[in-house]
Amino acid sequence: MSETRAEASEPPWIAVRVDPSRDPAILTAVLFAAGSQGVQEDGHSLLTHFPPGTKTDELVRDIMDADPGARVSVSLAPQVDWSEWRASVRAHDLGALTISPPWLATGLDPDRTIIIEPAMAFGTGEHATTRGVTRLMQRIDPMPSNVADIGAGSAVLSICAAKLGAKRVAAVEIDEDAIGNAEQNVMANGVADRVHVIQGDATTILPLLAPVDLVLANIISSVLTGLLPLMFESLSRGGSAILSGILEEESAAMLAEIIRGGWSVVADDREDGWWSVLITRS
Repeated sequence: MSETRAEASEPPWIAVRVDPSRDPAILTAVLFAAGSQGVQEDGHSLLTHFPPGTKTDELVRDIMDADPGARVSVSLAPQVDWSEWRASVRAHDLGALTISPPWLATGLDPDRTIIIEPAMAFGTGEHATTRGVTRLMQRIDPMPSNVADIGAGSAVLSICAAKLGAKRVAAVEIDEDAIGNAEQNVMANGVADRVHVIQGDATTILPLLAPVDLVLANIISSVLTGLLPLMFESLSRGGSAILSGILEEESAAMLAEIIRGGWSVVADDREDGWWSVLITRS
């Protein structure tokens, strides 16, 4: 059986369209928190997709709690033309590193290439937040030895940290469905001696890993705000954190929280409406 036919037999993804009645950034954050890896604006509407098995009743409830006046429609996504979709995925050159799908990795230097098998852009270089964190990691010289990547997903950022020189990386992810994929990616990239995938809640796991030299957190801003004090206490003296998942319109409020928490801003990165920032303990 061909790959296209095998893939076509898989359960369809779930398409979600939301028409907000208030600031769409609020609902964008809700969708990302629920597991979306990309939200497209179609006029006034927000479009996104979720994998088969997503609890849509809970998703709709979360959306309506955030915006009671919103209109939500849920349907099965049309069958994906995988050959066309794969043709749209590209390798991303990000300074010293390249994040690439397997079919574009031939001839690339394995020491500076992170190979991720995309699953509708989940945990790959296709999202601006991943690219922002990867670029900001390269602003730290030398690369810290002991790194914690919280909300690690596919472990792509953990793998980046290892290839940049980190000796010990804890890829912490609460979603058990992501663990197998993360472990496969770590093995495929030859960094299993340095990257260890841990399933659990970051609020419990991070203090057990402390002190660490660098925390990576590509999570929505509302979650980041609550985690800032924990990250601060979990870092070694002079340690750093890289935050992402922050919409540009949220950057001023997040910056105020960062300064209030006793951090100093070293550098930031902006792309496609997303803000990533490298901060250190003052």
